Amino acid sequence: MGTVTTTQLRSMYEDMVTARYYEERLQEEYMEGKTPGFDISAGPIPGELHLAAGHEATAAGVCAHLTDEDTVTAPHRPHHIAIAKGVDLKRMTAEIFGRETGLSAGKGGHMHLFDPDVNFACSGIIAQGCPPAVGAALAAMKRNESSVAVAYLGEGAISQGAFLESLNLASVHDLPVIFVVEDNDWAISMPKGRISAPPDGSRRADGFDMPGVRIDHDDATAVSEAAAEAVGRARDGNGPTLMSVQVHRRMGHFMGDPETYRPEADQQRHQERDSIERLASDLEAAGVDEDERETIREDAHERVDDAIEWAKDQPEPEPEAALEDVFSNPPSGVTDEDPTPEFAGDGGANR
Repeated sequence: MGTVTTTQLRSMYEDMVTARYYEERLQEEYMEGKTPGFDISAGPIPGELHLAAGHEATAAGVCAHLTDEDTVTAPHRPHHIAIAKGVDLKRMTAEIFGRETGLSAGKGGHMHLFDPDVNFACSGIIAQGCPPAVGAALAAMKRNESSVAVAYLGEGAISQGAFLESLNLASVHDLPVIFVVEDNDWAISMPKGRISAPPDGSRRADGFDMPGVRIDHDDATAVSEAAAEAVGRARDGNGPTLMSVQVHRRMGHFMGDPETYRPEADQQRHQERDSIERLASDLEAAGVDEDERETIREDAHERVDDAIEWAKDQPEPEPEAALEDVFSNPPSGVTDEDPTPEFAGDGGANR
């Protein structure tokens, strides 16, 4: 098992089975009321939903070496990373269901999860998390702290300016940041070979004088070993690392995606690969038998079911809450007595 202990293997397995079951349950809840014509606005979870089943190894393997003080930014498939980072599962679920007890009072949804207690954030904008992660790493350096930052992104984002500029700034200042590319072969509906050259994201490191590491299989143990070196290098003041991990996308780009662009053979190939089964084999070799693994799975399922039921019981935000937590106050003239704003300079004519 190399540098990965049995305790770490067990913890990674717990995170991975929790994330997989969580997304399976979210899929069930999300599809309620949306068929047969797929009404994206219907059901208990309106809007889009992007799931990351098949990506779990990158989250568990890297976050195994992080603390609450370390910063993590994630892309639009964030749940597995949030779970591995220790985001409050009940409040995250309430946010996804749009409830006022959610992480952002139900206003952010599943692509905009923020938990300052564990320094986690995500965004639906491609490669958006890279600059904030670099900023967090720069702040840690300026404060003489040992914390590091990690930015996750997909292989479809490796040509984005925000990513490349972040690599440059991190390298110039030897910042304690790790960039993790989750390579699932598909940039929405485009195979990576048609949009990126070279398709191996770790090669981007070559132009920025930093280590680039490629893990060819979504193997949590291999990811953890590579992450241990990268995080250790960052904490020791030796600069950034770019990691690229081959994962697999077991579902469409979003729930409801018919995937007509994707050959059936490719879908089948991805279904046959499972990082959770691979980690279970590692646990078996380390002396953790099937009975103990089943207990871990049962505990994870109970935790997920409790979080979903709790979230569904939470109140929805009041309509007037839409005017709270915004960058600008409501316009002058918006009152309980007169809900129509009077715009400056028009004497109220443009009502």
